[in-house]
Amino acid sequence: MTPSSKIVPLTKVTQNSWSFLRDAMITPTGFREYDARWKYPEEINLPGITALGLGLGTQIRRRGLKPEIAVGNDYRDYSLTIKNALMLGLMQAGISVKDIGPALSPMAYFSQFHLDVPAVAMVTASHNPNGWTGVKMGFQRPLTHGPDEMGELRDIVLNGEGQVHTGGAYEFVDGVREAYLDDLVGDFKMTRKLKVVCATGNGTASAFAPELFERLGVEVVPSHNTLDYNFPHYNPNPEALEMLHDMADSVKASGADLALGFDGDGDRCGVVDNEGQEIFADKVGVIMARDLSRIYPNATFVADVKSTGLYASDPELKANGAKADYWKTGHSHMKRRVHELGALAGFEKSGHYFLAEPIGRGYDCGMRVAVEICKLLDRNPDQTMADLNRALPRTWATPTMSPWCADTEKYDVLERIVTRLVAMHEEGKTVAGRAISEVVTVNGARVILDNGAWGLVRASSNTPNLVVVCESPESESEMREIFADIDKVIRTEPSVGAYDQTI
Repeated sequence: MTPSSKIVPLTKVTQNSWSFLRDAMITPTGFREYDARWKYPEEINLPGITALGLGLGTQIRRRGLKPEIAVGNDYRDYSLTIKNALMLGLMQAGISVKDIGPALSPMAYFSQFHLDVPAVAMVTASHNPNGWTGVKMGFQRPLTHGPDEMGELRDIVLNGEGQVHTGGAYEFVDGVREAYLDDLVGDFKMTRKLKVVCATGNGTASAFAPELFERLGVEVVPSHNTLDYNFPHYNPNPEALEMLHDMADSVKASGADLALGFDGDGDRCGVVDNEGQEIFADKVGVIMARDLSRIYPNATFVADVKSTGLYASDPELKANGAKADYWKTGHSHMKRRVHELGALAGFEKSGHYFLAEPIGRGYDCGMRVAVEICKLLDRNPDQTMADLNRALPRTWATPTMSPWCADTEKYDVLERIVTRLVAMHEEGKTVAGRAISEVVTVNGARVILDNGAWGLVRASSNTPNLVVVCESPESESEMREIFADIDKVIRTEPSVGAYDQTI
């Protein structure tokens, strides 16, 4: 292929047509802030995936990187087909592909270190339901593509700038799963008895988590640990109340010490304590930060804007010299921020945790979080997870709630909502009867009230939704009032639809 004969992908996907089986078709909205993600085959076809691989390979070469990449896929019935089409495009670009087989996203990130390759591409729809596909990718380990890299890749692919190159090769690399598990376990073994509900929602983590816990010396209570890409019980997403409620029921039925649940590609972890209380991941992060800041005084912790205000206000973290930094939601944004600041860890309300050296390598890994929670409980043998949770200053927070909003409209809609919320602050208006002390606009709008309560609205980076979270240090009723007032502003936009879950 030469620049004069470049082939520009079609942007409208029409199934059951001659062109659909021959020509690359890609809906442009699939190039998101830090992942590529589409409904398949409604928004992308297999030649489109191959064009994506050619574009990614071209991007690797433009960056002057060694032309090698590790590639994995999650456990969905169509992910192998997607991966094969992607690898074809990468090889067309002259890239040597190291196929690590079915994998968790963090196993793919691990393979960059283990195989010493500069690039990674993980075929996964993450926690999205079946019918979605996508790719998480990165060049500078442990980082993944952010907006700049995704914008560059989008332009290469959609402008038909992919360059065919000689030297493409394929190799299936066995043994990465075993090396990944060995790396997670190390020489650690529990000294206290621990009984854990292992919830994997029949997703990819089913092939990893039960064995991991057994090797740690943990008694496993199975919960949907049979691989089944139909997800017969629920879509594995530990931020969804459906999965958390199921985990809580399993804890109560089994008398387990806690439940740990993982999403479809294993980079997120959800927690339910021994009393069946569902602990949102940002609060779990505070529990972990308290423990880690005793071991590593004066550490910096990054929290996303959806997370509790306790990272900045918790007396114990302050006493240990911990510093809090609130940053943009999104695994790529958070990885990069942790890396730039030299932070010890980063925490996202969605259940992504970024544990840096000397604990982890800085990428998000639900399995690593599970190991570190087991170690935390081992260091505190006289305390339960419920004890550690109760020790935190009390706040009342909503789950993450996502009202529908089209990908083509959500950023414009959000901009107008943010403008209205900023105007409310400037005009001295109140939320839940309280004065607005600040509106942080680093990622949507986090409206902070005079008592530290807050409400957030932002755009989802991966799905056609807005995202809403609210928290009060005073009461559940105030939390509900904050949500009601924020929602009133959101409802000024007629294109915003129903919530996926609400309080």
